[in-house]
Amino acid sequence: MYEKDGEKYFVVDGHTHFWDASPENWVKGQEDYAKGWIECFHAYQGLGPAETHWSIQDFQKYSEERMMKDVFEDGHVDVAIFQPTNLRQWYANGFNTTETNGALAEKHPGNFLVNTNWDPRDGDEGLKQLEERARRWNSKGVKLYTAEWYGDSRGWSLKTPEAATYLEKCQELGLKNIHVHKGPTIWPLDKDAFDVSDVDYVATNFPELNFIVEHVGLPRIEDFCFMATQEPNVYAGLSVVVGGLMHARPRFFAKVMGELMFWLGEDKLIFGADYAIWEPKWQVEGFVDWNMPDGEEFGDYAKLTVAQKKKILGLNAARLYDIDVPAELRLDPKTAQPEPAVAEPAPAS
Repeated sequence: MYEKDGEKYFVVDGHTHFWDASPENWVKGQEDYAKGWIECFHAYQGLGPAETHWSIQDFQKYSEERMMKDVFEDGHVDVAIFQPTNLRQWYANGFNTTETNGALAEKHPGNFLVNTNWDPRDGDEGLKQLEERARRWNSKGVKLYTAEWYGDSRGWSLKTPEAATYLEKCQELGLKNIHVHKGPTIWPLDKDAFDVSDVDYVATNFPELNFIVEHVGLPRIEDFCFMATQEPNVYAGLSVVVGGLMHARPRFFAKVMGELMFWLGEDKLIFGADYAIWEPKWQVEGFVDWNMPDGEEFGDYAKLTVAQKKKILGLNAARLYDIDVPAELRLDPKTAQPEPAVAEPAPAS
């Protein structure tokens, strides 16, 4: 929980990881890709404040103690949602797996929710394993990586019949929150494999599932906004938006937030710190302090209210994941109605 100026914020970090990218975990013959991947991740950390930067050695593999301190003791997070990324083509034991995340979650009950993942290229055996993981870790969602390499394949699409079979399985298992990485690429993955167009297709076909587009499709922000505004079950995952832009590109950050608020609105934006690329502390504190700048350049966008920030930082994710929010941290229903997302017109002179 974060408190500022007498206001209390229930914080759900919708996008966190516990990874091992140390050289001991690199697949023989794939060392260049494993090394390049984590170095690209590390470069993204440079978009945060200088005092939050880590050495590459610390970044490759961090301890349980460090994560618990950064996320919960210092980072103001009430509940964090693990989003796995396998990358077993480059990392022998996987980069950030459901099993590793789940083991940590079991040691700290109440702190984490454990999402799992799937890849349609795993076929029938993958469906069986998905069911085992979902039941084992009581998952309520999955994280999908459509650009992941698999042998000679360099990605897959949600539009395929094989993907539809897995989405049907998600419905059966109660995996209702489908997080999809659609945004900045990481070397050596292909940027086009993260295109948001396949989300449009499945969001229509599976209206009972929620599709949280992580990183809001950047740099394709307009494609994402125009798609998401017509699909009632598509949400914006703000990992990278806050961590990658709020400090390093504040004017662009304001425009992205303005477009998201205009097209999607305050009820469909989900905060995520993307730990360990960025620590949540400076993101939570900075977002509470932030507001839409003045000036003609930002004149189309309304300023955010405290209630809107409370929804974005935690209450929206709590609603999707059925997380019980303490009564004193909920919004007053009388004042929780959505605010206009556009600025009031200037008075006529």
